[in-house]
Amino acid sequence: MSPGKRKEALSPKMNEPVITHVSDTARWIAAYRAIESRRPDALFRDPFADRLAGTRGHAIAAKAPLLMARGGMVIARTKLIDDLVLDCVRGGADLVLNLAAGLDTRPYRLALPETLRWVEVDLPGLIAEKETLLLGERPVCQLTRECADLTDPNALAVLLDRLGARANRVAVIAEGLLMYLPVAAVEHLTDQMASRPAFRWWILSLNSSGAVTMLRSGFGRELGGLELPFAPRDGVAFFERRGWRVTEVIPLVHAARRLRRGTWWLRQLARLIPKGDPRHPPKRWGAVVRLASERAGPSAEAM
Repeated sequence: MSPGKRKEALSPKMNEPVITHVSDTARWIAAYRAIESRRPDALFRDPFADRLAGTRGHAIAAKAPLLMARGGMVIARTKLIDDLVLDCVRGGADLVLNLAAGLDTRPYRLALPETLRWVEVDLPGLIAEKETLLLGERPVCQLTRECADLTDPNALAVLLDRLGARANRVAVIAEGLLMYLPVAAVEHLTDQMASRPAFRWWILSLNSSGAVTMLRSGFGRELGGLELPFAPRDGVAFFERRGWRVTEVIPLVHAARRLRRGTWWLRQLARLIPKGDPRHPPKRWGAVVRLASERAGPSAEAM
């Protein structure tokens, strides 16, 4: 596809929702990374973000709900996960598995060891698009990509078996993924990783049902037919019951305020919102969470 035709294909059409498929959310998040990268005081710099976001990504960012205007919580989430990934690598992770990696560029922009193995998993179409857009760019570590449907139990088991046999200490990323999965799929993913000793850490983003409802109502028709089924009422306890220990819970609205990102209104709102109990999260709550496997033993927490 020529650049002109690709731009036309990825541009929202008249009367079409700006989000028509879950892959559009990857473009949306890339748009926020591009905006942050242009700041003189950027928390991170992603030289590829603008290219990856394209017209559609910036169109989605422009229509985001008020609470997400200027991407404060997304930018904070990116920075928090960057830091947690680097901490896991310093703690001995020899493989990073990024589930539904989308248009993430951490293997290209983080200060990672050349020997680190990094595996991105996503649907075939998004992987093909990403490889086209990043053609000729060189990652800083040993990057490979895998096509897989994370809602297919058999495919997931085969993937985890194969990767678990190749590594001793795996750190998993699920950034912005879980809320798009059916509850049964999240249960299966959680159980499958907890049952394999090589999977030591899991870094994920988690949202309450109120936050998901707010996102859905804020976008309205612009969200298209995209469903957001996973928002556990018991928060991190969902994972604790399935073989994981919670080592960090970082509420995003407070992180955005601390990092001075997002609108002035968002930062003032953070003063009024309690951090709450992550096992009984407040109505409108989102956080970055790091889990350690119970099977891995206490050393997984000694970071």
